[in-house]
Amino acid sequence: MSEIDFNGTNLVDGSRRRLGRSAFECGPLAFGCWRFVGMTVDEGQRRIEAALDHGLDLIDTADVYGLDWGGTAFGQAEELLGAVLRQAPSLRERMVLATKGGIQPGVPYDSSTQYLRSAVEASLQRLATDTIDLYQIHRPDPFTHPAELAQTLDVLRREGKIREVGVSNYTVPQLEALAEVLPFDLATSQPELSALALAPIFGGELDVLQQREIRPLAWSPLGGGRLATGDGVREELISVLDELAERESVARTDVALAFVLAHPSKPVAILGTQTIERIETAHACCSVRLDRSDVYRIVEASTGESLP
Repeated sequence: MSEIDFNGTNLVDGSRRRLGRSAFECGPLAFGCWRFVGMTVDEGQRRIEAALDHGLDLIDTADVYGLDWGGTAFGQAEELLGAVLRQAPSLRERMVLATKGGIQPGVPYDSSTQYLRSAVEASLQRLATDTIDLYQIHRPDPFTHPAELAQTLDVLRREGKIREVGVSNYTVPQLEALAEVLPFDLATSQPELSALALAPIFGGELDVLQQREIRPLAWSPLGGGRLATGDGVREELISVLDELAERESVARTDVALAFVLAHPSKPVAILGTQTIERIETAHACCSVRLDRSDVYRIVEASTGESLP
Protein backbone atom coordinates (compact mmCIF):
# COMPACT_ATOMS: atom_id res chain seq x y z
CA MET A 1 0.00 0.00 0.00
CA SER A 2 1.12 3.53 -0.66
CA GLU A 3 2.12 5.88 2.14
CA ILE A 4 1.02 9.48 2.38
CA ASP A 5 3.76 11.94 1.42
CA PHE A 6 3.54 15.10 3.51
CA ASN A 7 6.06 16.74 1.18
CA GLY A 8 3.25 17.02 -1.32
CA THR A 9 4.05 14.40 -3.96
CA ASN A 10 1.61 11.51 -3.59
CA LEU A 11 -1.61 12.29 -1.74
CA VAL A 12 -3.19 8.83 -1.95
CA ASP A 13 -3.13 7.05 1.41
CA GLY A 14 -3.81 3.32 1.34
CA SER A 15 -2.96 2.66 4.98
CA ARG A 16 -5.32 1.22 7.57
CA ARG A 17 -7.55 3.65 9.44
CA ARG A 18 -8.65 3.96 13.03
CA LEU A 19 -12.36 4.61 13.44
CA GLY A 20 -12.28 7.88 15.33
CA ARG A 21 -10.73 7.47 18.75
CA SER A 22 -12.06 3.91 19.09
CA ALA A 23 -10.02 0.72 19.20
CA PHE A 24 -11.35 -0.39 15.81
CA GLU A 25 -9.22 -0.26 12.68
CA CYS A 26 -10.10 -1.14 9.10
CA GLY A 27 -8.71 -0.98 5.61
CA PRO A 28 -9.14 2.03 3.31
CA LEU A 29 -11.89 0.20 1.42
CA ALA A 30 -15.06 -1.27 2.92
CA PHE A 31 -17.64 -3.73 1.62
CA GLY A 32 -21.11 -2.22 1.31
CA CYS A 33 -24.24 -4.38 1.51
CA TRP A 34 -26.79 -2.16 -0.22
CA ARG A 35 -26.92 -4.68 -3.08
CA PHE A 36 -26.24 -7.69 -0.87
CA VAL A 37 -29.61 -9.29 -1.62
CA GLY A 38 -31.13 -11.80 -4.03
CA MET A 39 -28.48 -14.49 -3.63
CA THR A 40 -27.98 -17.73 -1.75
CA VAL A 41 -26.16 -17.95 1.57
CA ASP A 42 -23.25 -19.68 -0.18
CA GLU A 43 -23.04 -16.86 -2.73
CA GLY A 44 -23.15 -14.31 0.03
CA GLN A 45 -20.44 -16.12 1.96
CA ARG A 46 -18.15 -16.10 -1.09
CA ARG A 47 -18.50 -12.32 -1.32
CA ILE A 48 -17.88 -11.74 2.37
CA GLU A 49 -14.85 -14.02 2.30
CA ALA A 50 -13.47 -12.27 -0.79
CA ALA A 51 -13.90 -8.89 0.92
CA LEU A 52 -12.17 -10.00 4.12
CA ASP A 53 -9.40 -11.81 2.25
CA HIS A 54 -8.61 -8.63 0.29
CA GLY A 55 -8.66 -6.12 3.12
CA LEU A 56 -12.25 -4.86 2.93
CA ASP A 57 -12.80 -5.73 6.57
CA LEU A 58 -15.40 -3.11 7.47
CA ILE A 59 -18.71 -4.63 6.42
CA ASP A 60 -21.31 -1.87 6.13
CA THR A 61 -25.00 -2.69 6.04
CA ALA A 62 -28.31 -1.19 7.25
CA ASP A 63 -31.67 -2.48 8.40
CA VAL A 64 -33.44 -0.77 5.50
CA TYR A 65 -31.28 -2.50 2.87
CA GLY A 66 -33.49 -4.99 1.08
CA LEU A 67 -36.15 -2.60 -0.20
CA ASP A 68 -34.36 -2.11 -3.54
CA TRP A 69 -31.69 -3.66 -5.79
CA GLY A 70 -33.71 -6.83 -6.11
CA GLY A 71 -34.59 -7.12 -2.46
CA THR A 72 -38.20 -7.51 -1.44
CA ALA A 73 -38.33 -6.60 2.25
CA PHE A 74 -36.91 -4.43 5.00
CA GLY A 75 -34.02 -6.21 6.71
CA GLN A 76 -33.10 -8.63 3.93
CA ALA A 77 -29.45 -7.59 3.61
CA GLU A 78 -28.94 -7.97 7.36
CA GLU A 79 -30.71 -11.33 7.26
CA LEU A 80 -28.43 -12.61 4.51
CA LEU A 81 -25.33 -11.41 6.34
CA GLY A 82 -26.62 -13.05 9.51
CA ALA A 83 -27.19 -16.31 7.65
CA VAL A 84 -23.59 -16.14 6.40
CA LEU A 85 -22.33 -15.61 9.95
CA ARG A 86 -24.41 -18.53 11.24
CA GLN A 87 -22.98 -20.74 8.50
CA ALA A 88 -19.40 -19.50 8.94
CA PRO A 89 -19.16 -17.98 12.46
CA SER A 90 -15.37 -17.55 12.27
CA LEU A 91 -15.89 -14.68 9.81
CA ARG A 92 -17.38 -12.53 12.56
CA GLU A 93 -14.03 -12.01 14.30
CA ARG A 94 -12.39 -10.91 11.07
CA MET A 95 -14.66 -7.93 10.45
CA VAL A 96 -15.77 -4.63 11.83
CA LEU A 97 -19.52 -5.14 11.66
CA ALA A 98 -21.33 -1.88 10.95
CA THR A 99 -25.03 -1.35 10.47
CA LYS A 100 -27.42 1.58 10.45
CA GLY A 101 -30.89 2.33 11.72
CA GLY A 102 -33.30 5.20 12.11
CA ILE A 103 -35.29 4.87 8.89
CA GLN A 104 -38.80 3.57 9.39
CA PRO A 105 -40.63 3.07 6.06
CA GLY A 106 -43.71 5.24 5.90
CA VAL A 107 -42.53 7.68 8.59
CA PRO A 108 -39.67 7.97 7.30
CA TYR A 109 -37.13 8.97 10.03
CA ASP A 110 -37.33 7.95 13.67
CA SER A 111 -34.54 8.34 16.23
CA SER A 112 -36.83 8.14 19.24
CA THR A 113 -35.72 6.01 22.15
CA GLN A 114 -38.50 3.48 21.68
CA TYR A 115 -37.89 3.00 17.97
CA LEU A 116 -34.08 2.92 18.05
CA ARG A 117 -34.03 0.37 20.86
CA SER A 118 -36.36 -1.89 18.87
CA ALA A 119 -34.31 -1.32 15.71
CA VAL A 120 -31.07 -2.31 17.42
CA GLU A 121 -32.64 -5.43 18.94
CA ALA A 122 -34.00 -6.44 15.53
CA SER A 123 -30.64 -5.86 13.83
CA LEU A 124 -28.86 -7.98 16.44
CA GLN A 125 -31.26 -10.82 15.79
CA ARG A 126 -31.02 -10.58 12.00
CA LEU A 127 -27.22 -10.33 12.11
CA ALA A 128 -26.84 -13.29 14.47
CA THR A 129 -24.54 -11.37 16.79
CA ASP A 130 -24.51 -10.24 20.40
CA THR A 131 -23.07 -6.82 19.65
CA ILE A 132 -22.75 -4.39 16.75
CA ASP A 133 -19.26 -2.94 16.38
CA LEU A 134 -20.41 0.32 14.77
CA TYR A 135 -24.01 1.50 14.91
CA GLN A 136 -24.82 4.51 12.74
CA ILE A 137 -27.90 6.70 12.62
CA HIS A 138 -28.83 6.35 8.97
CA ARG A 139 -30.59 9.67 8.46
CA PRO A 140 -31.11 12.52 10.92
CA ASP A 141 -34.50 12.83 12.57
CA PRO A 142 -34.96 16.57 13.25
CA PHE A 143 -37.93 15.80 15.49
CA THR A 144 -35.81 13.93 18.03
CA HIS A 145 -33.83 16.13 20.42
CA PRO A 146 -30.07 15.42 20.25
CA ALA A 147 -30.03 14.89 24.02
CA GLU A 148 -32.65 12.13 23.75
CA LEU A 149 -30.70 10.44 20.96
CA ALA A 150 -27.46 10.74 22.94
CA GLN A 151 -29.06 9.18 26.01
CA THR A 152 -30.46 6.29 23.96
CA LEU A 153 -27.11 5.57 22.31
CA ASP A 154 -25.28 5.80 25.63
CA VAL A 155 -27.59 3.25 27.26
CA LEU A 156 -27.31 0.87 24.29
CA ARG A 157 -23.53 1.21 24.41
CA ARG A 158 -23.31 0.61 28.16
CA GLU A 159 -25.52 -2.46 27.72
CA GLY A 160 -23.02 -3.81 25.20
CA LYS A 161 -25.50 -4.01 22.36
CA ILE A 162 -23.42 -1.53 20.34
CA ARG A 163 -19.75 -0.67 20.73
CA GLU A 164 -19.18 2.52 18.77
CA VAL A 165 -21.49 5.09 17.21
CA GLY A 166 -21.54 7.04 13.98
CA VAL A 167 -23.90 9.11 11.88
CA SER A 168 -24.82 9.12 8.21
CA ASN A 169 -26.04 11.95 5.99
CA TYR A 170 -25.85 14.47 8.83
CA THR A 171 -25.19 18.13 8.19
CA VAL A 172 -22.32 19.71 10.09
CA PRO A 173 -24.66 21.49 12.57
CA GLN A 174 -26.61 18.26 13.14
CA LEU A 175 -23.38 16.36 13.79
CA GLU A 176 -22.05 19.00 16.15
CA ALA A 177 -25.33 19.21 18.07
CA LEU A 178 -25.20 15.47 18.74
CA ALA A 179 -21.45 15.38 19.41
CA GLU A 180 -21.77 18.08 22.06
CA VAL A 181 -24.20 16.07 24.19
CA LEU A 182 -22.81 12.55 23.68
CA PRO A 183 -20.84 11.31 26.70
CA PHE A 184 -18.39 9.60 24.32
CA ASP A 185 -16.84 10.39 20.94
CA LEU A 186 -18.48 9.76 17.60
CA ALA A 187 -16.37 7.27 15.64
CA THR A 188 -17.61 7.88 12.10
CA SER A 189 -19.67 10.06 9.80
CA GLN A 190 -20.91 8.76 6.48
CA PRO A 191 -21.31 11.37 3.71
CA GLU A 192 -21.69 10.89 -0.01
CA LEU A 193 -18.20 11.62 -1.33
CA SER A 194 -16.74 11.12 -4.80
CA ALA A 195 -15.35 12.99 -7.76
CA LEU A 196 -19.01 13.80 -8.46
CA ALA A 197 -19.98 14.70 -4.88
CA LEU A 198 -17.53 17.31 -3.65
CA ALA A 199 -19.67 19.08 -1.04
CA PRO A 200 -18.02 17.40 1.99
CA ILE A 201 -14.63 18.63 0.77
CA PHE A 202 -15.53 22.24 0.07
CA GLY A 203 -18.47 22.67 2.46
CA GLY A 204 -16.46 22.16 5.62
CA GLU A 205 -17.70 18.71 6.65
CA LEU A 206 -14.38 16.91 6.27
CA ASP A 207 -12.64 19.77 8.07
CA VAL A 208 -14.91 19.30 11.10
CA LEU A 209 -14.37 15.54 11.01
CA GLN A 210 -10.61 16.06 11.05
CA GLN A 211 -10.93 18.53 13.91
CA ARG A 212 -13.00 16.07 15.95
CA GLU A 213 -11.02 12.98 14.86
CA ILE A 214 -14.11 11.36 13.34
CA ARG A 215 -13.47 8.96 10.44
CA PRO A 216 -15.35 9.68 7.19
CA LEU A 217 -16.95 6.65 5.55
CA ALA A 218 -17.57 7.66 1.94
CA TRP A 219 -20.70 6.17 0.44
CA SER A 220 -21.11 5.99 -3.32
CA PRO A 221 -17.41 6.78 -4.01
CA LEU A 222 -17.99 5.85 -7.66
CA GLY A 223 -21.11 7.98 -7.98
CA GLY A 224 -23.45 5.01 -7.92
CA GLY A 225 -21.47 3.43 -10.75
CA ARG A 226 -21.67 6.45 -13.01
CA LEU A 227 -17.91 7.00 -12.84
CA ALA A 228 -17.50 3.47 -14.20
CA THR A 229 -20.06 3.75 -16.98
CA GLY A 230 -19.73 7.47 -17.72
CA ASP A 231 -23.52 7.83 -17.78
CA GLY A 232 -24.55 11.39 -17.02
CA VAL A 233 -20.98 12.44 -16.22
CA ARG A 234 -19.24 15.44 -17.75
CA GLU A 235 -17.06 14.36 -20.66
CA GLU A 236 -14.25 16.50 -19.27
CA LEU A 237 -14.22 14.49 -16.03
CA ILE A 238 -14.19 11.14 -17.81
CA SER A 239 -11.37 12.39 -20.02
CA VAL A 240 -9.22 13.42 -17.05
CA LEU A 241 -9.88 10.17 -15.18
CA ASP A 242 -9.06 8.12 -18.26
CA GLU A 243 -5.86 10.07 -18.86
CA LEU A 244 -4.71 9.49 -15.29
CA ALA A 245 -5.76 5.83 -15.47
CA GLU A 246 -3.61 5.33 -18.57
CA ARG A 247 -0.68 7.03 -16.88
CA GLU A 248 -1.05 4.83 -13.79
CA SER A 249 -1.88 1.63 -15.71
CA VAL A 250 -5.12 1.09 -13.77
CA ALA A 251 -8.84 1.29 -14.44
CA ARG A 252 -10.77 4.58 -14.41
CA THR A 253 -12.58 3.47 -11.26
CA ASP A 254 -9.26 3.00 -9.48
CA VAL A 255 -8.38 6.64 -10.12
CA ALA A 256 -11.82 7.71 -8.89
CA LEU A 257 -11.35 5.75 -5.66
CA ALA A 258 -7.82 7.08 -5.27
CA PHE A 259 -9.24 10.60 -5.45
CA VAL A 260 -11.37 9.85 -2.37
CA LEU A 261 -8.40 8.30 -0.55
CA ALA A 262 -6.28 11.37 -1.34
CA HIS A 263 -8.08 13.60 1.16
CA PRO A 264 -6.12 14.09 4.42
CA SER A 265 -9.15 13.10 6.52
CA LYS A 266 -8.31 9.53 5.36
CA PRO A 267 -11.81 8.46 4.31
CA VAL A 268 -12.82 4.82 4.05
CA ALA A 269 -14.42 4.26 0.63
CA ILE A 270 -17.42 1.92 0.78
CA LEU A 271 -17.66 -0.24 -2.35
CA GLY A 272 -21.06 -1.46 -3.42
CA THR A 273 -19.89 -3.97 -6.01
CA GLN A 274 -21.07 -7.56 -5.63
CA THR A 275 -18.70 -8.83 -8.34
CA ILE A 276 -16.06 -11.03 -6.73
CA GLU A 277 -13.41 -10.19 -9.33
CA ARG A 278 -13.89 -6.48 -8.66
CA ILE A 279 -13.69 -7.05 -4.90
CA GLU A 280 -10.44 -8.93 -5.37
CA THR A 281 -8.84 -6.20 -7.50
CA ALA A 282 -10.23 -3.13 -5.72
CA HIS A 283 -6.98 -2.41 -3.87
CA ALA A 284 -5.34 -1.41 -7.15
CA CYS A 285 -6.55 2.10 -6.30
CA CYS A 286 -4.04 2.21 -3.44
CA SER A 287 -1.16 2.00 -5.92
CA VAL A 288 -2.32 5.12 -7.78
CA ARG A 289 -0.20 8.24 -7.32
CA LEU A 290 -2.04 11.56 -7.40
CA ASP A 291 -0.44 14.91 -6.65
CA ARG A 292 -2.18 18.23 -6.06
CA SER A 293 -2.20 19.04 -9.76
CA ASP A 294 -4.00 15.76 -10.43
CA VAL A 295 -6.67 16.13 -7.76
CA TYR A 296 -7.43 19.73 -8.71
CA ARG A 297 -7.70 18.74 -12.37
CA ILE A 298 -10.34 16.22 -11.26
CA VAL A 299 -12.15 18.88 -9.23
CA GLU A 300 -12.20 21.38 -12.09
CA ALA A 301 -13.33 18.74 -14.58
CA SER A 302 -16.12 17.70 -12.20
CA THR A 303 -17.46 21.21 -11.60
CA GLY A 304 -16.69 22.68 -15.02
CA GLU A 305 -15.21 25.70 -13.31
CA SER A 306 -11.62 26.87 -13.03
CA LEU A 307 -10.38 27.41 -9.50
CA PRO A 308 -9.04 30.91 -8.77
